[in-house]
Amino acid sequence: MGPQPRMGPTASVIELTLESSLKHMEMVEEIARRVSKTAGFGSEEEFQIELAVHETVINAIAHGNHEDPEKTVWLQFKILDDRLEIHVRDQGKGFDLSKVPDPLAEENLLNISGRGMFLIRQFMDEMRVISNCGAGTEVIMTKRRKPQAEPHQGGKDRESEGHRKTS
Repeated sequence: MGPQPRMGPTASVIELTLESSLKHMEMVEEIARRVSKTAGFGSEEEFQIELAVHETVINAIAHGNHEDPEKTVWLQFKILDDRLEIHVRDQGKGFDLSKVPDPLAEENLLNISGRGMFLIRQFMDEMRVISNCGAGTEVIMTKRRKPQAEPHQGGKDRESEGHRKTS
């Protein structure tokens, strides 16, 4: 079973259902990048969103579904007026976020466990984890768009510099 993309009628929602295989990661990253760009984020934010999606989907495939080809990972990208909301849901046993080790704690500095969740928290404005014991985990991430600044109007409401009228 391959990926099954679906766009909502207003092109504000994109959903994918993937088999639990890491072979789809390049496609997932490309979709995250394109959705971020479409939603109006700059290149730095696009990278942050792409990395957060990458980490979340890998966790869903590897830790949630244990790469079981019978299980799937569901993704939803929702472009809203002021933000991008991303949902990633696996079919695993669920997990307790509070048990994920803090990668900045001295005893964990050389361990790799917990770094993905740390990066997601750093790069996204919000992250929630809904864990249904025995029925999977859903990670909901939100990235808000910064309000667009007014274009700089050089010289507006001030006398032109260096060009004073003489009377």
